[in-house]
Amino acid sequence: MTTIDPPAAAGGHLAENVAFFGRALRQAGMAVGPGAMLDAVAAIEAIGIGHKEEFRAALEAVFVKRRQDADLFDQAFRLFWRRRALLEKMMASMMPVAPGDPDSRREEALRRLTEALFQPKPPEDQPERERVDLDSRLTVSDIEVFRSRDFDGMSALELAEAKREVARLVMPLQHVKTRRFVADPHGNRPDPRRAMRASLRAGGDAFELRFRARAEKVPPLVALCDISGSMSQYSRIFLHFMHAVAQTGRRVSAFTFATELTNVSHALKSTKDPDLALRGAAKMVRDWDGGTRIGQTLERFNKRWARRVMSGGAVVLLITDGLERDLRPDLARELARLRRSARRLIWLNPLLRFDGFEAKAAGIRAMLPHVDEFRTCHSLNAMADLCRALADGQGTGADPRRYLREGP
Repeated sequence: MTTIDPPAAAGGHLAENVAFFGRALRQAGMAVGPGAMLDAVAAIEAIGIGHKEEFRAALEAVFVKRRQDADLFDQAFRLFWRRRALLEKMMASMMPVAPGDPDSRREEALRRLTEALFQPKPPEDQPERERVDLDSRLTVSDIEVFRSRDFDGMSALELAEAKREVARLVMPLQHVKTRRFVADPHGNRPDPRRAMRASLRAGGDAFELRFRARAEKVPPLVALCDISGSMSQYSRIFLHFMHAVAQTGRRVSAFTFATELTNVSHALKSTKDPDLALRGAAKMVRDWDGGTRIGQTLERFNKRWARRVMSGGAVVLLITDGLERDLRPDLARELARLRRSARRLIWLNPLLRFDGFEAKAAGIRAMLPHVDEFRTCHSLNAMADLCRALADGQGTGADPRRYLREGP
């Protein structure tokens, strides 16, 4: 084993370097918070500065919480805790990335890491430069590629732009007819009571017909977002979408779940700044990037929250991949109960982006018979399609029963 290169620790700045390393991992797409940085410093103090592999294992045990982040951490560690003489070699090996499969997680991880560690910072005293508007007519194809790109394969800069695009999505409010009637001069039903009252006010001599029509309202929107390790990136983007919808005045309720159910509706409505809203929601959640217990979550929602937020014929958006950690026999029953309380139940599953998707998982097969629509939510184009479906009130998603017939 080789000993760790001491430049970061020699000057007594080990804690600062560990904190900077954690921030670089977070910018590259890993879920690293201030608590993890403190835990990393404590772990290093516990094992002492010895062999480099022991130092690496301590940091990996603290920072890596998802299997897909292991390769990203490995590349970041080799770049950050390098010997000074190897900087040019590492930069030379990182920068010229050859084009390859766009679905490759390794290449996306390396690209995010390069942006996080080697993004140049402009000087603080640099004068403001004149803004120049360029003709972007030739970049239409690039925009289309970006809008169809998978959220989980985006770099940190692309994710920031995607969040801004999601906030700008326009979703006209869908109005549905209710059982109540209101006065309407162009209505198609006579209103005898209003006609009699108007006649009495005129002395009973004149009688003019009055009409009424069914009242219209915007149905509330309820979102149940899976924040387990495989769904974390998609749910973060979707919570930005729910924050944008809440700003339109629509009645919105948002819940997150992995192993626990958390109501984050108040956090999304508390401020117009989406970053502050998501930061407040993250503080309320204790099981981010955890396992998935869909059946238990649906049971808690039906018993505690359904009557509070489902009144008025709510449209329910269930965002999960359906990979149940602890498959329970009551999963189908609880989802059917939720369907009976909702106007529409739309399942958004990022696995549907694959052409060869098959409903082989037991949890997916148990849930499919009880949903109205089956859609994907992996890209900006998919989010735009969802907005159009919610606006016109028509179910245009994939028929869930088709996947049951094609499955085993």
